[in-house]
Amino acid sequence: MIKNLVIVESPAKAKTIEKFLGDDYIVRSCFGHIRDLASDDKAVDVNNRFAPKYVVPEDKKKLVAELRKLSKEAEQIWLATDEDREGEAISWHLLDELNLDKDKIKRIVFHEITKPAILKAIANPRRIDENLVNAQQARRILDRLVGFELSPVLWRKVQRSLSAGRVQSVAVRVVVDREREVINHIYSSNFKLSAKFHPVENNGQKANAILEAELPERITNEIGAEQFLNECKVASYKITDIEVKPGQKSPGAPFTTSTLQQEASRKLGMSVTRTMMLAQKLYEAGHITYMRTDSVNLSETAIVDIANEVKSQYGEKYSHTRRFTTKNESAQEAHEAIRPTYINVHSTGADDSQRRLYELIWKRSIASQMSNAILEKTNVKISISTKPDKQLVATGEILKFDGFLKVYLEGKDDEDDEDIKGMLPPLAVGQDLDPIELRSTEKYNRPPARYAEASLVKKLEELGIGRPSTYAPTITTVQKRGYVNKTDHDGYERKVTHFFMMNDEITKSVETEHFGKERNKLFPTNIGIIVNDFLKEHFEDILDYNFTATVEKEFDQIAKGKMEWQSMLENFYHPFHKNIETTLETSERVKGERLLGEDPTTGKPVFAKVGRYGPMIQIGNLDEEEKPKYAKLRDGMLIETITMDEAMTLFKLPREVGEYDQQAIVVSIGRFGPYVMHAKEFYSLPKTEDPYTISLERSIEIIVTGKEAKAAKQIHTFEYDGKVLNVLNGRFGPYISYDKGNYKIPKTVEAKNLSQDEAIELVKQQIANPPVNKRKPTSKAAAEKKPAVKKPTAKKATTDKKPVAKKATTVKKKK
Repeated sequence: MIKNLVIVESPAKAKTIEKFLGDDYIVRSCFGHIRDLASDDKAVDVNNRFAPKYVVPEDKKKLVAELRKLSKEAEQIWLATDEDREGEAISWHLLDELNLDKDKIKRIVFHEITKPAILKAIANPRRIDENLVNAQQARRILDRLVGFELSPVLWRKVQRSLSAGRVQSVAVRVVVDREREVINHIYSSNFKLSAKFHPVENNGQKANAILEAELPERITNEIGAEQFLNECKVASYKITDIEVKPGQKSPGAPFTTSTLQQEASRKLGMSVTRTMMLAQKLYEAGHITYMRTDSVNLSETAIVDIANEVKSQYGEKYSHTRRFTTKNESAQEAHEAIRPTYINVHSTGADDSQRRLYELIWKRSIASQMSNAILEKTNVKISISTKPDKQLVATGEILKFDGFLKVYLEGKDDEDDEDIKGMLPPLAVGQDLDPIELRSTEKYNRPPARYAEASLVKKLEELGIGRPSTYAPTITTVQKRGYVNKTDHDGYERKVTHFFMMNDEITKSVETEHFGKERNKLFPTNIGIIVNDFLKEHFEDILDYNFTATVEKEFDQIAKGKMEWQSMLENFYHPFHKNIETTLETSERVKGERLLGEDPTTGKPVFAKVGRYGPMIQIGNLDEEEKPKYAKLRDGMLIETITMDEAMTLFKLPREVGEYDQQAIVVSIGRFGPYVMHAKEFYSLPKTEDPYTISLERSIEIIVTGKEAKAAKQIHTFEYDGKVLNVLNGRFGPYISYDKGNYKIPKTVEAKNLSQDEAIELVKQQIANPPVNKRKPTSKAAAEKKPAVKKPTAKKATTDKKPVAKKATTVKKKK
């Protein structure tokens, strides 16, 4: 008989908790959700108050059977899944699917995996909170209904294999809207005037120090910029005012889920998904508190521990107790911000990535309870004798006391944002300044920045879309679906004008400036834009920011027991379903194409469109006798912005770049990307090479390198049954390649000494006797020789559509 059975979500968590409990407790993992909505269209009975049909997936049946057996033997069962809605729902599914005795069940929650927290939870058990379960269930059912009904509309009206989601589609809209802001941005320029001076000392000598200043306003055009410098040729400069202001800088609050994702992106270069994966491991190992939270609050115990640590490490004057409060009214199930469980542990983690993330969390938590940084900000005004209506300004800051900056400085999305400006030299009112140089530089206004993963999380949070548990999966999903790409943008070049004045001589220069370079930013794809536009036209509510945020608030109301989940679904679903039917009946199929013009050679129309294999350019119509010509769009090209010239450039491939060893070299793009072809052999182009501009010399280098790599791999080439049989070096050792199949070479056989007859015999043996329970050779010969095996009849019939679970239940909520 088992005295106590504790069920948690993950094996790592189970292992950590087992260390804190005695022999009377057995801890087991349910590996997340043990069941989900059925995969067919009968998963939700919309005519029966949205009654869900849950099934246990095939890969969880054995686990469920084991947990059911253990639970029957246990005197007491502790459901210790996570403290959020998903965790509450997992406990509820365990209760229902395992048919647990409610009198034996105790629900416990904790936000950190430490011995005191676990023991405190056991001493204060509660019942399953059905309001939280209902909120999770409502979200899951609503998202299933939206996905199941919207996706077929996209199949019929846009393209097969597309899908849509309530939150994901809104996230795509955010990215598309920003891209269009960038596309429609109108660039304009003005001139920034800057100057460098030597302060003149009392004896009339120039000081070695340099004072840098700027004209606060911009000069509107090139004529004005040059004229301003001309008027400064004979000017004298004097300090007219020095204003010193005390200032201070306060630390940020401890991390929430979204701020951790943003800061890990800025400082550590981590994706949202990777940040959450590492945080999950740190939590399960007992190193940090729960990582899905909206709260910035710290427990009183944590505040005291941090204060003691700050005083111990940095001294009394660095300690400053703060109690942060969560401004977001919809913050859910959150008791604390993300912090280390043991403040005196400065670094921990199973690998370098975990350690780096832990140290970030530790520093942010420590800094939140440290003193403000004390600054002294100085503004210096400088007169220009020939321009009495204008003044130059120099600014600087002196850090008088570092405070929390000793530990942590928050990252910024804007790389030009400086937190602490440079120090100024000693200066006095009335002091003369000797000019070193004056510059007037052309500056262009910037378009809004494209979103990175972390800044998209911030935007979704501002809009009230999604919750801590949904940010990472949402951003991952839109990328997997091919609606958004995370990629780099090399930017463009443009001409900028500079005026430079030294010793009263003005020099003008026009230089090339590189701009618009971006790294790891989110770009909408062509199909992402088309799907977004279709949904905005026909399902305005689904993609409306306020509507989506209102739905999230309704989930929060359900979680608080202030709204019935079925009523909420009814209010949403019936208008939505009616819109689905109307759209299917009345809307036209989206062509997703744009007429660019006429081919100057043939006079045929040129279209940019989405075809079966992706976005492309088409010359000619499908109904003409002569088949149209096609060219695939390059990465980053959009149907709505590509020009006629850019489109026609795509038809330059395949192109012959020259000869090597008296044979032509052809560059083109195939199914697997750009390549160089020589003597009927193909060599992939690296991502850094442009197939439209690659030179003959570079092509030859790639061919030579490719031949050397193939030669190093090739051991023997034989012939068998009119086909090539190769003996090759592979990643896991030598092997035989024949007729699209791979065959093992025994370790006792030396591959370089293998004869043709011996190689053929190895192939024959493995075709006749394929390895058991291992990947079979894929050759046609192997398929033909493979004996037919009759599959055993299953106890329960299954279909290709979905596995049939041992128990499929239609759940009706008990009041």
